[in-house]
Amino acid sequence: MKRQSIRYRVLAGVVASQLVLAGGLVGMGIGFTRRQLRLSFDSRLQGNAMSIAALVRYAEHGGGLLFDASRVRLPRLRRHPPYYRVLGPGGRMVANTFPPGVSLPAPARPARYWNFAIHGVPYRGLLLSHVPILDTEEHLQGPPARLDAYFAAPTLGMAEEVAGVAVAIGAGSLILLLLTLLLAGWIIRRELEPLRALAQQAGAISPHNWNFDPAPADSAPAELQPLVQALQRMLARLHASHQQQRAFMADAAHHLKTPVAILKSTLQTLLQRPRERGEYLAAAQASLGDVDRLEQLLQRMLRLARLEQWAEDAFPHTLPLADVGASCQAALERVEPLARARGVALRGRGLDYDGWSLRADPEDLELVWVNLLENAVQHSPQGSLVEIACDAADGGVRVTVRDQGPGIPAAEAQAVFERFRRGDASPASGFGLGLAIARAIVQAYGGAIAVQPQPAPGATLQVVLPLSA
Repeated sequence: MKRQSIRYRVLAGVVASQLVLAGGLVGMGIGFTRRQLRLSFDSRLQGNAMSIAALVRYAEHGGGLLFDASRVRLPRLRRHPPYYRVLGPGGRMVANTFPPGVSLPAPARPARYWNFAIHGVPYRGLLLSHVPILDTEEHLQGPPARLDAYFAAPTLGMAEEVAGVAVAIGAGSLILLLLTLLLAGWIIRRELEPLRALAQQAGAISPHNWNFDPAPADSAPAELQPLVQALQRMLARLHASHQQQRAFMADAAHHLKTPVAILKSTLQTLLQRPRERGEYLAAAQASLGDVDRLEQLLQRMLRLARLEQWAEDAFPHTLPLADVGASCQAALERVEPLARARGVALRGRGLDYDGWSLRADPEDLELVWVNLLENAVQHSPQGSLVEIACDAADGGVRVTVRDQGPGIPAAEAQAVFERFRRGDASPASGFGLGLAIARAIVQAYGGAIAVQPQPAPGATLQVVLPLSA
């Protein structure tokens, strides 16, 4: 399902939060209004009950109680009048307007409020017990009589007032919500403009256009600065990789062109005129050497591509355990004829320990040490020594190859691992892929390779590989 834009999702969040806020305001407003109206209503009930009780007086003869109904002043309601009842000593009825069948609470202290309904109309009543009679008579003896006064009034008006307050608060909240949405939409559009501009600039990037010039980091929003920096780093890596691939294709074409041109020229020369059997054999042997050189170059390029694919996609974890020391010993045996021909001595140190194992193709490990040893032998003077040593590292094994040649300048410590990088242009120096393949193999197995600085003449290349559990 297609997701909505950030703008609409943020606006939806604003609407939801504002609706929650409006609902809370309406609820609190209704609760506060109901409480205040209830307090005011109860105060009026108490005043009316006291005024009803004040209309009771003593009779002039006989000591009875009389109620002056003509002086009752109660609020006039259209359909639902208030009701009252006054009881004298002993529960004798003094005055009553409650309809029959209405259940009233028994007299008790203190004042008591209760809610009830008359013909479906909600009422709230108040009972005042032991209210003294305000009228005084000189001929009366003993304590003054006490009254129980009931008064009840309908609460429909209070409910209507609460509903009015709720409508007013709700309408005001909706108006504020609309204004908030308009303001939030404008702010979101303005704040997302840098992101939209950034996306347009990123979308314009292509193999023919690597320009990416976003707003200065100090003027970009703080939330976008990590994204801008990540895009710049990613683009720099992509550009470097693109340049590397172009350089690799150009170098590969250049190295393939020369042996192919030589092979073509040899064959064209053979076809110019009839030749002796020996000339044909010599030309065939020379062509076979060129084809062999082409085959070696293609094999190394394919191996390098396979290793880089491992590093990018997924490393095969089904490989067997390979012994690092044994692979170094096998590499020494392979390089021995080349070292003997150049008058260079080879020596291994720490290769007989069998505790350094990792999941790898033994041929890959052997190829790493062969490339390092061949590079060291080719750059070592006659009578010098090339050493390969193994020792323990933090959680892994360290393999070091040292020679006594001219060394590697610090400025070229990283460049020596580039593809087709050669110290000289002679055919004996190879294709310039040996150290590049060695680095690709080491990185594919989770290791690291680097040129180690040393004060003495010569070069030291160090490889660290993680061991398998």
